Amino acid sequence: MKNSKTSFVTMAAIIAALYVVLTFISSLFGMSSGVIQVRLSESLIFLAAYTPAAVPGLFVGCLLSNILTGCCLLDIVAGSIATLIGAALGYVLRKYKFLIPVPTIIANALIVPIVLIYGYGVDLPYIYQVATVGAGEIISAGGIGLVLYFALEKVQFRNRIQSLRTQ
Repeated sequence: MKNSKTSFVTMAAIIAALYVVLTFISSLFGMSSGVIQVRLSESLIFLAAYTPAAVPGLFVGCLLSNILTGCCLLDIVAGSIATLIGAALGYVLRKYKFLIPVPTIIANALIVPIVLIYGYGVDLPYIYQVATVGAGEIISAGGIGLVLYFALEKVQFRNRIQSLRTQ
């Protein structure tokens, strides 16, 4: 039992670290914050289909990313909660592969504009920000995330075939 708890925490920590690294890479290109944002780290939502450790891993990764990139307190809290909601519901929907990124897209599209308005004073209409943040989430979680999901699924299928051949 202790070993499975250790594995869970280790997996969550690895996912959190990946989230932070991908956020910093996005940040280098000016893509990780603002009204139009494409966080490469949001593509990791597909990991919720493979392990429940992705839920706390993505949450902690987002929390750390927001702290380390100098986000305001509202962004640190609300932005991380948006990722937590998306990851938890993505895990619930894991059997429906095309629906996995939908909660993340919706949660971020609805919550992040509030953060931008009240946390950063962005003076653009809420609905415009919902559209732009949502578009970025569709690209990262919906597009890149699903590509990664199917790539991992293909690798797992090959590994299963190879293990059957060696038996």
